[in-house]
Amino acid sequence: MLRFDLPQRIPLFPLTGAVLMPRTKLPLHIFEPRYLQMLEDVLKTEHRLIGMIQPEGDGLSDIGCAGRVVAFSEGEDGRMMISLRAISRFRLDQVEEGFAPYIQGQIDWSGFKRDLRGPETDPDLQRPGFIDMLRRYMDMHELSTDWDAAEQAEDEMLINSLAMMLPFDDAEKQALLQAQTLCERRALLEGLIEYSLRNGENEDRLQ
Repeated sequence: MLRFDLPQRIPLFPLTGAVLMPRTKLPLHIFEPRYLQMLEDVLKTEHRLIGMIQPEGDGLSDIGCAGRVVAFSEGEDGRMMISLRAISRFRLDQVEEGFAPYIQGQIDWSGFKRDLRGPETDPDLQRPGFIDMLRRYMDMHELSTDWDAAEQAEDEMLINSLAMMLPFDDAEKQALLQAQTLCERRALLEGLIEYSLRNGENEDRLQ
C-alpha cells in the first residue's frame, strides 16, 4: 500500500530511450538547471514522483511511468545522481506549461491499477529456453550480464530489467512499457529477441 495519494499532476521528465518498468529502479544523472529545479521541487512533496516519458513526434508518448525518488546524492560539480523506484504507469491526459521551467502533466492512473499490487509472475515463461535465446542475443550484440543473477531472478525482475536495458529502439521500448501484463511483455520481448537473432543470422549469410 502507498503511504501517499497518487496526485493528478506530476512533473514530467521526457527522455528518449529510457523507460521505467513496474517495480524496477532507474538511476539518472540530473544536470540541466530546469531539471535540478524540478528535483528540488519534487523533494518538497509527499509523493516525490517524477513521470518518465518518451518524446514522440512533436509531443510526448501517451503512456509513461512515474517513479519515486528514493535516493539522491550531489556531485562536486552540482550534478545530482538520483534513483527512481517505479510506482505506476500512467496515461498522459494533458501537458501543462506554467511558471515552472519544466513541464508537468495531468495524469490518469486508472488503467494501471495492477502496478500498485505485488509482483507479477509468468507461468508461461520457459526459463531454460529463454535464457539460451538471451545468451545468443547478448553474444551477437557483444553484451554481458550476470548470468547467475539472471537465472535466479524472479520472473518480473528478469523480464522488466531486460525490457529496460536491452538495445531496442524507442518504439519497441514503448511497446514493452505499454504491454498490460507480464506475460504479454515477455512474449513481445521474446519476439524482439528472435527477430534480432534472425536478422543477424541473415546478415552473416550475406557476408
